[in-house]
Amino acid sequence: MARKNQKAPWEEEEEIIWVSKTEMKNDMEELQKIGVDLVGLKASVLEKFPLPDTLRIAITDAQRFKNEAKRRQLQYIGKLMRTIEVEPIQAALDKFHNKHSQATAELHKLEQLRDKLIEQGDVVLNEILETYPDADRQRMRQLYLQANREKKANKPPKAYREIFQILKELNEKPE
Repeated sequence: MARKNQKAPWEEEEEIIWVSKTEMKNDMEELQKIGVDLVGLKASVLEKFPLPDTLRIAITDAQRFKNEAKRRQLQYIGKLMRTIEVEPIQAALDKFHNKHSQATAELHKLEQLRDKLIEQGDVVLNEILETYPDADRQRMRQLYLQANREKKANKPPKAYREIFQILKELNEKPE
């Protein structure tokens, strides 16, 4: 006669994965950090995130709170996040941060192009015209010559800034 509580010898036993208390705390802190990132975003950006209604309400509340109430609300957000799937939210956050860093990198490229134009002149102007055929050659040439004069006379860099604005507008135009 077999016992009721024992498995048959041919059945596999389930493997039990032990998670330490420290590991659980670290996981909870990670979720709380994601919550802090979400609270730091504007409402218009948050609309694009795949958030459940309860979490969305908790985040908007946390944005209104200050000091101790905000800290408690962030803990509550972390608790809510334990019950939902976090991967889509984390992916949306990563995508948002990456867009921001890509935009910053693009602006740095334009700044370097402007500096190169002012230093090297017509050679770089031809490169710019190849990249951006809509650019006004005469206006760009006037601006880089004016920027050089301003730099030599220690005047405010008006033309320098204007070149950047033109490059930025050209870069934003759809091709």
